[in-house]
Amino acid sequence: MAKVKFTAGRVSAFTCEEGKSQSFLWDSDAPGLGLRATANGAKSYMFQAKLNGAAIRITIGAPGTWTILEAQAEARRLKVIIDQGKDPRQVKAAGLEAEEKARDIRRAEAEAKELQNRRETLTLGMVWPLYVESRRKRWSEWHIRDHENVVRVGGVQKVRGKGVTEPGPLASLLDVRLSNLTGKHIGAWLAKEAETRPTQAALSFRLLSVFVNWCDSQSEYAGLVPTGACKAQQVRDEMPSKNAKEGDSLQREQLAPWFNAVRQMTNPVQSAYLQALLLTGARRRELAALRWVDVNFEWQSMTIRDKVEGERTVPLCPYVAHLLAALPRRNEWVFSSPTSANGQLAEPTPGHKRALAAAGLPDLTLHGLRRSFGSLAEWLETPAGIVAQIMGHKPSAIAEKHYRRRPIDLLRMWHVKIEAWMLEQAGIDFVPVSPALRLVSAA
Repeated sequence: MAKVKFTAGRVSAFTCEEGKSQSFLWDSDAPGLGLRATANGAKSYMFQAKLNGAAIRITIGAPGTWTILEAQAEARRLKVIIDQGKDPRQVKAAGLEAEEKARDIRRAEAEAKELQNRRETLTLGMVWPLYVESRRKRWSEWHIRDHENVVRVGGVQKVRGKGVTEPGPLASLLDVRLSNLTGKHIGAWLAKEAETRPTQAALSFRLLSVFVNWCDSQSEYAGLVPTGACKAQQVRDEMPSKNAKEGDSLQREQLAPWFNAVRQMTNPVQSAYLQALLLTGARRRELAALRWVDVNFEWQSMTIRDKVEGERTVPLCPYVAHLLAALPRRNEWVFSSPTSANGQLAEPTPGHKRALAAAGLPDLTLHGLRRSFGSLAEWLETPAGIVAQIMGHKPSAIAEKHYRRRPIDLLRMWHVKIEAWMLEQAGIDFVPVSPALRLVSAA
């Protein structure tokens, strides 16, 4: 092959010989460097050499992109690779692959760092709504309401009464990063809340603890809350006592003034609800959620949505049946309200407190009425299993759990006795008359 020294003029003037598809001009300075011109006028620098006895040809680039010196340098670099017994094409491919892997690694590291930065800025207030929404289909309406109430910001004008609503127990933690929810932080929060509202503080902590467990089960939140934060010694030291409030139940001698005050309430739905709460031992929320379709006056039974078993059927005793039959049927709810958003009785506690004050009785929670049913039933020596099944308590013994499922007529026999005894202690002379029920007199 004839070789010439590449100059700008020679490169520019070189063309493909007539009658050929391509022609080559070889450089005398850089071994293997050539200039190829095609019949259609295209030009490109290329490198040609032999590797293991076979000729290889590699395109370097067009003269408009590569200068002569750059093309010569590239040809020398390729010659070095050939002299090392390597194929420049494979070396290039390997280099591109390594470069692509390096880019992927850098991109992954950048994304991981960005994700970690986002994770570390997540606060309780940002994740809590996502948590509630993800569990909404599995939770009852009351359970969802609990989760919404404990994080409410407060400061909204009260619908009933004066002033504004107070923040929920977890409101002060909403701006705290999940990574800062340490045992020390949670313990300090719990100590402060337990001073003024221990019951709500204990409930809020239980909800928070389950939330933390859920976070650990989700890949995007796992590991953000410090391990063992809800089980730390600082938290256990501040946990409010689970003991029932002293005196949070009615005594036998308090039944008369209590019934007298509650029956004189101006709101008949609240009055009936409070009396039914005491006489059935039901939980406040499950009784408030009672629908008319759940009440069977013919067979004297009620189906209550139970938080333990899902639902349970209990006797509809005569006096409670009398109370329910007298209520207005505004909507699907037995204990309805024309002013509440969902049509249910909203909050009977204020009315109950007024009745207690009028009767001169000490403060008593709505759950205390449920507790009263269980306590007062002992005056009749009612079997504990009977009381537990009526109230919807979880079986506490193997025999109760696996072998005792009492028919409703057996429950009714005892339940009617309990109701009649309470009315007798309250001085209420109630005589059920079939098919209608009526109140004869009251002391």
